[in-house]
Amino acid sequence: MSAVPLLLAHPGTHGVAVYSRDLAVAVTAAHPEVEVVEPADLLRLDPGTTVHAQFTDRLWADSPEEASRLFTELAARLRISVTLHDVPQESDGPRNRVRRRDAYALVARSARGVVVNSAHESALLREEHVWAGPVARVPLPVEVLAAPTEERAELDGTVGVLGYFYPGKGHDEAASAAAAAGLQRMTVLGRASEGHAEDLAAFVRRARSQGVAVDVTGWLDDAEIARRGRAVSVPLIAHRHVSASGSLASWIGWGRRPVAMRNRYIDEMAALRPGTLTVADESDLATAVRRAAADPASTRHGRDRVPGSWDDAVDAYTRWWAERGA
Repeated sequence: MSAVPLLLAHPGTHGVAVYSRDLAVAVTAAHPEVEVVEPADLLRLDPGTTVHAQFTDRLWADSPEEASRLFTELAARLRISVTLHDVPQESDGPRNRVRRRDAYALVARSARGVVVNSAHESALLREEHVWAGPVARVPLPVEVLAAPTEERAELDGTVGVLGYFYPGKGHDEAASAAAAAGLQRMTVLGRASEGHAEDLAAFVRRARSQGVAVDVTGWLDDAEIARRGRAVSVPLIAHRHVSASGSLASWIGWGRRPVAMRNRYIDEMAALRPGTLTVADESDLATAVRRAAADPASTRHGRDRVPGSWDDAVDAYTRWWAERGA
């Protein structure tokens, strides 16, 4: 019998759903006997079936309470381990922070094992009183993808922020840094997260008041978002609060070396993948953006492979599942 559990993969465009499917593809390439199921398939599974799931409350339900209820009901019938994403923290706000903390605590207690994508998140689980038990760490994988020859064009003069827009993602910090650096254009590679369309429109107005025109691309397919990501002049990550960053993994995968505002997670990723980030304190962010714009070569890391690939992730998960008997 395989030491790898059945994998739960979610449909849809949510970043965690995409990660669940990408992990399933990588694992089944190494272990073709492994079964992959969607949420609708779970009821047909025999009691005691071993399953590994990805959890963020917004992927499972409309509220943290309902998401944790669904997960714990599943865990009562199946032998389920879990990777936690979007770990609760201060940026959730005083009300949602408590709700999400309680939900994640229920999920962690009911699971047979817990994985996160960084030491930063492992620390958050303890600091937020979510889970003090054993935690495995598997960094979000990065595969460096060579750009097609036709994409190796001049950069477009914009500061780029990648991913769904929501308050706290760093868009305001990016616009302020662009304005202070003398750059008048910004690209938002993505669209508003659900419920935040008005917040995005308000941000565009705030940026305009600082002299920064914002181009919001909306949803783009994988090829187009990679093309646009390779074209921005200064890729920028300026989250004030972060769990783990799929945006950072994408920038590096496209060959970019983004300017990243220092926090615990960014420092961890800079140590994991040396030379792939330009780390700057918030007070120096505008200076770092200005320097990056003046030196385009500094915004590309030039590597064809970096530590923490999909193969590395599969190996780490496989070892962990084997240690736990899946």
